[in-house]
Amino acid sequence: MNSSLRAAFRAAFHRDPHGVWASPGRVNLIGEHVDYAGGLCLPLALPHCTVVAAASRDDGKLRLRSWHRDAQPWDGAIDTVGPGHPPGWAAYPAGVMWALGAPAGGLDLLVGESVPPGAGLASSAALECAVSLAVDALCGLGLAATTAGRAQLAAACRRAENEVVGAPTGGMDQLASLCCIPEHALLLDCRDHTMRHLPLNLRAAGLNLLVADTGAPHRIVDGEYAERRRSAELAAAALGVPNLREAASHRIAELTDPVLRRRARHVVSEITRVQAVVALLEAGRIGDIGPLLNASHASLRDDLEVSSPELDDVVDAACAAGALGARMTGGGFGGSALILVEQRATPTVARAVGAHRCFTVL
Repeated sequence: MNSSLRAAFRAAFHRDPHGVWASPGRVNLIGEHVDYAGGLCLPLALPHCTVVAAASRDDGKLRLRSWHRDAQPWDGAIDTVGPGHPPGWAAYPAGVMWALGAPAGGLDLLVGESVPPGAGLASSAALECAVSLAVDALCGLGLAATTAGRAQLAAACRRAENEVVGAPTGGMDQLASLCCIPEHALLLDCRDHTMRHLPLNLRAAGLNLLVADTGAPHRIVDGEYAERRRSAELAAAALGVPNLREAASHRIAELTDPVLRRRARHVVSEITRVQAVVALLEAGRIGDIGPLLNASHASLRDDLEVSSPELDDVVDAACAAGALGARMTGGGFGGSALILVEQRATPTVARAVGAHRCFTVL
């Protein structure tokens, strides 16, 4: 694949790339819509990566290209990049350069293979993080060599998405893409940004983790995601706490607005579920987390109202076919569902949800 990407780069820019870089998508085991509330998340890296080829320039220009047919080329000056510009997909790679302080004098960049877009698997974060690794290497920043440095790159990628793209994401996706390691889940504390790797040896436990893409496109820039984040902030303010991580569960009943009460109940209960899953993983009881996955989906569906008919259908079909647990993953409003299943039951569950759109994570 790298040779094909390098050849495409030469065709696009009439010179060789200085290198090829990749960063994975993520799936979140549990801990959804809590990163922006100081909560706990448990993501893991996907086998799918976004790959970019790049070469530095010295004239202050960015030239951005993509294999994807619907991604229009973009050429522009680095000093024109900022909130709201450039439009479309180019905002992601250009925004990363902007957020890193434009350390390169310019960049030619071609996006090749990518995490499936619109599936709720952090395709935008994977693109941002691959670009950040390219810039880090081309400019000799040295950040990718350490966990702390990778966290700095993730922060820049998050700033690019928040400020240039205009999507109010919470930062979990970028940290997961840059900091997850194979066969582990990353316990991410979004209050203090500490991280801890938890072994996730599913095969030894006779289990599979499946992801089923519903085919319903997931979008976080249409206002619904921002509304959920704003609701969490309003609920925290009403309770007199800096964020909902600090809110005790019994205080949720104090919220008089029924919508804010439901939104806050999801966040507080989801953080508790993450803590319960972590305890089970540490005890070697991976197979017992299924009911917590189911409860997470019910809360996302009923209290946060970010599920969709397609997601609910996949979760229901998987559980009816014998899955140990299932839930939507990602920002919601479409995208993918996560399914925990015994290895012997995997073919049956995959058929029930549509094997053509189902893949094994671990």
